[in-house]
Amino acid sequence: MAKQIINFGEEKITYYDQSVPVRTAGDLLDLMANSPSATLAIHQESLHPDFFDLKTGLAGEMLQKISNYRRRLIIIGDYANIASKSLRDFIYESNKTGKVIFSEDLEKAARLLK
Repeated sequence: MAKQIINFGEEKITYYDQSVPVRTAGDLLDLMANSPSATLAIHQESLHPDFFDLKTGLAGEMLQKISNYRRRLIIIGDYANIASKSLRDFIYESNKTGKVIFSEDLEKAARLLK
């Protein structure tokens, strides 16, 4: 598992590279269990495509785990051309809360954390 700890000021983020698959809520739990920080960063490509199809419930299931274990999640990717209005709204609302951040880069995401 390719991970590294990145410091942004006082914020520690466990960064997982694109080779780490996060296909199920169980995969996400494994990452949380092996993370020395409360904030995890993964890549959009690491997630199963069903995550971005909100009807499947996978995103809700995974983000519920983040909430239950009082963690924060950054999902790094390109979200500029999303066709689904519900997904765009979901990303917008998630970014407002500061617990789950969708961003094109880690530095911008770290500034949005709460």
